Amino acid sequence: MFPELNNLLNTAPDKVEQGKLTLLCDAKTDGSFLVHHFLSFYLKANCKVCFVALIQSFSHYNIVGQKLGVSLTAARERGQLVFLEGLKSSVDIFFQTEEQPHPLQFLREANTSNLQPLYEFVQEALKPVDHEEAAWRCPVLLVDDLSVLLSLGVRAVAVLDFIHYCRATVCCKLQGNIVALVHDSGDAEDEENDILLNGLSHQSHLVLRAEGLATGFCRDVHGQLRILWRRPSQPTPQRDRSLTYQYKIQDKSVSFFAKGMSPAVL
Repeated sequence: MFPELNNLLNTAPDKVEQGKLTLLCDAKTDGSFLVHHFLSFYLKANCKVCFVALIQSFSHYNIVGQKLGVSLTAARERGQLVFLEGLKSSVDIFFQTEEQPHPLQFLREANTSNLQPLYEFVQEALKPVDHEEAAWRCPVLLVDDLSVLLSLGVRAVAVLDFIHYCRATVCCKLQGNIVALVHDSGDAEDEENDILLNGLSHQSHLVLRAEGLATGFCRDVHGQLRILWRRPSQPTPQRDRSLTYQYKIQDKSVSFFAKGMSPAVL
């Protein structure tokens, strides 16, 4: 995890909030560093994590995790991490011989918007177990990333339904958290992407939006991060509070600074 980001969000592994939905969004840049941050953050916070990884392999996340001080292999072995490797699973679906439910079963079905098996996988992965109740602080669902489902033909409404049911189970019933990444394509004609982003934004308690610089590539400033705190249950005038910082990604950390205040500029 990145301590500077924790400071900006006023959080730490020993004071995890519960029942929250966090939306990660990136536009014209790579926001995967946010996924790695929250994965290592919740593992260090002793939370039970279900990670639906649709972009990269387990080894990729594990290598980055080791740089941030966590071992995904050890977390999986002790039952703290349940990892769905989308790249590998998508191949297994087409060669499986047994007629058994698969989290990504929609890839083989005519109805590509049936995400019920994926929801049931999450539900089973984070289901409280008697001998685990005292071990883990709270359950967490992490998805990297929901945009992949759109590219596979799933409708945005079906993805929103999936998150709705996950919220009802993880956030409300189990008092856990959900963190999901969505790409902003920036295409005005991409209605499905807009529906997904807008729908998730209205449900989220926290929105982190990583954006590329309007001026283009810069060696010392890699992008800017917009942080939006929301209270969906509160009246609109009292709901939102936002801050914007620029950042530079380093090997094992990320530095944040006010706009125009990069040490390289000064």
